[in-house]
Amino acid sequence: MTLVEKTLKGQSFDEALTVKTPDGLTIQPLYTAKDGVAVARDLRLRDPERPWDLRVRAAHPDPLHAAKDILSDLENGAASVLLQLDPTGANGVAIGSTEDLAKALSGVLLDLAPVAVDAGFMGAKAADWLGALTKAAPNAPLAFHLDPLTAFAQAGASPGPIESHVFNAATVASRLSATYAKARLFLATGRAAHEAGGSNTEELAMMTASALAYAKALVRSGLSMDEAFGRIVLGVSLDGEYFTGVAKVRAAKAMWARLTEACGVAVAPRIEARSSRRMLAKADAWTNLLRLTSAGFAGAVGGADAIVLDAFTDAIGLPTAFARRQARNTQLVLMEESNLGRVADPAGGAWYLDSLTDQLARAAWSGFQAIEAAGGIVKALESGLVADAIAKTRAAQEAAFADKSRKILGVTVFPNADDKTPEVETPNAADFAVAGPDIRLPGPDSHCPALAPVRFAAAFEGA
Repeated sequence: MTLVEKTLKGQSFDEALTVKTPDGLTIQPLYTAKDGVAVARDLRLRDPERPWDLRVRAAHPDPLHAAKDILSDLENGAASVLLQLDPTGANGVAIGSTEDLAKALSGVLLDLAPVAVDAGFMGAKAADWLGALTKAAPNAPLAFHLDPLTAFAQAGASPGPIESHVFNAATVASRLSATYAKARLFLATGRAAHEAGGSNTEELAMMTASALAYAKALVRSGLSMDEAFGRIVLGVSLDGEYFTGVAKVRAAKAMWARLTEACGVAVAPRIEARSSRRMLAKADAWTNLLRLTSAGFAGAVGGADAIVLDAFTDAIGLPTAFARRQARNTQLVLMEESNLGRVADPAGGAWYLDSLTDQLARAAWSGFQAIEAAGGIVKALESGLVADAIAKTRAAQEAAFADKSRKILGVTVFPNADDKTPEVETPNAADFAVAGPDIRLPGPDSHCPALAPVRFAAAFEGA
């Protein structure tokens, strides 16, 4: 240490060589066996040829255009599709009925290709539409992705009581589960916290609290505790910090193991990892390829079951065929050339990653306990407990980017003077808008402070 202090020339060890994460965790410059902790490892063997589900997102407002995108993706390396629905076409495919959904999935073999749906408060309706199109094929690998809590957190209000939306979704899910034995019913995620500027632990705490709320609703709707947890998918957001991303996926598994153990069941987790949208930049958008590759790497090494990478142009507009191909090929290279899925839990035994995984899981579990002490995720959202914590974290992260203690490649450092904006699709959403179903449920609307999404580079990109 004497030699280290001499090299530091008066700076303190912590100031010069340690790093604080947005979670408040300290990253040391060097880890030894003394820092090793026992972390439960997921050593399930994966298919060496297809170790994870390469999932692509479709959000073009025109259902027919979306159908062409989906078929092209599936024919060129993708294994499944995530269909984002919005009857207005502004934030997804303009779908408001079974017939509209049939257009978007035209040509897709629903009994073979996994189809996941993001539909917000419309989720229960969309689940019924997807179930009707699948025509009771019992082994169809569907992912209904019911998730009214994320819709509530992002919108700040629900059309009718949010508790009613959760129970209504569980009722529909319970009915569909009898027909579709392999279908996943709910998506429990802290994505809203992440995209609003929250920390990794705040995201994981919200994810775990949502999973518990959905499991309770499913049990109330008639499912056993084992089946309820077995039909839930965990959602994790990944940014360009790949070591933290690896640890976060592993921490999500640890959180799930502790939660299911406390509930008296033993169910393996299923994780869908999505690339972060808050990390994307408009300026020098090509640098997003680096961020997205890092996110994909973290998901693969961490052991995610499905990975969704956005297109590198998503901060600008809807992707062209070229941008969609880049999103697919990034995962294909990680999978088929880098062979990231051939080793089970490759991070296991690394003192740094085991320590970071343990710290994230412990801090997130404390956050989850605070949410439960407040009455559960709904009460914690309504009271502002979740939003207040995220607001502080977001402000700290924005300040770090402003003083350049954290940097954004191509934006706050090494800007490209010859930057040329990549081509994007520019459809008029209004041309495809359709009438949506009535999603209001009886009773007064619920309200909470909205978790508005942020994109950190936007503050430095100008008009």
